[in-house]
Amino acid sequence: MSLQKTPPTRVFVELVPWADRGPANNLVSGGETLPGLRHPLSSTQAQTATREVHVSGTSELSGGPDRAQVVMRVSSTKEAAAEAKKSVCRRLDYITQSLQQQGVQAENITVTKDFRRVENAYHMEAEVCITFTEFGKMQNICNFLVEKLDSSVVISPPQFYHTPGSVENLRRQACLVAVENAWRKAQEVCNLVGQTLGKPLLIKEEETKEWEGQIDDHQSSRLSSSLTVQQKIKSATIHTASKVFITFEVKGKEKRKKHL
Repeated sequence: MSLQKTPPTRVFVELVPWADRGPANNLVSGGETLPGLRHPLSSTQAQTATREVHVSGTSELSGGPDRAQVVMRVSSTKEAAAEAKKSVCRRLDYITQSLQQQGVQAENITVTKDFRRVENAYHMEAEVCITFTEFGKMQNICNFLVEKLDSSVVISPPQFYHTPGSVENLRRQACLVAVENAWRKAQEVCNLVGQTLGKPLLIKEEETKEWEGQIDDHQSSRLSSSLTVQQKIKSATIHTASKVFITFEVKGKEKRKKHL
């Protein structure tokens, strides 16, 4: 007995976006649940389904210190109390007047005085703490005072630091640059595949890092006081890095309307 030929099978397939179904609806024969089962969206849902592109962006910025502090110490030891005070106050007045003439504001100058008896003599010591925002001016003033005053005036090496506002601004700028880099990457991807980048759906800063500048091993082996001003600025420089993750909506290329 000859077998009848089975007619060729014709299969029609339509590709549409898929969506996850809830676990309660993933039933198969026998009442078992099939985890992760997906079902096709309706034609209306397919038209409104959101297409996305996920990108990450990174940035690394650095910022030098915006403040420097210099301390000047004046001292004198005399048998008479008046002589000790007179010696210190004379040089102290010269320092404060020189600072004001160079444009240093009074709120950036702090003066403290200490007077005590040492054995059979009197010792007076004054300390002038100056905060600078212009490092070139700081160097000029210190060089001038070293030249004009004797060895009884001790000028400490400058200490560089950051104000809280400058550090926070650096962190914020690093995040913004990372977001911009991620946006540019997503824009280039969409252009490459012939799509239009839409609005951001999610922006998340995933990682931040922060560290101070390091000088090389040869310089670090030297005493901090022997470093140059530029080396100290480099050592006090703060570096901050940011990594962001962004999800963008993807739109199809808009068709241009033909003008009659």
